[in-house]
Amino acid sequence: MIIFGTKGYLQQLAMLTLVCGRCGNPAAHALRKKTTRFTLFFVPLFPVATSYATQCTFCGAEERITREQADRLLSGGTRVA
Repeated sequence: MIIFGTKGYLQQLAMLTLVCGRCGNPAAHALRKKTTRFTLFFVPLFPVATSYATQCTFCGAEERITREQADRLLSGGTRVA
C-alpha cells in the first residue's frame, strides 16, 4: 500500500506598507508565498504549485500577484496593480 497526496505550506515573506486597492487605506500588507508539495508516506518531496499573494491587514482583502511582482516588492520597488 502506497500513501501519497499533497500538503500546502504558507510562508510569510515580508510586511509591506501599501495602499489597498479595495479599501484605499495605506496599511500594512503581508506578502505570502503558498507552496503545494507532493508527499509520499507523509514526506514532502517536491513542489507541485506555487502562488504569491498580498493581504491587507486593515480590511483583510487578498490579492494574488505574480512571482515577478513579488520579487519587485521584496526588492523595494513600487507596487504594480
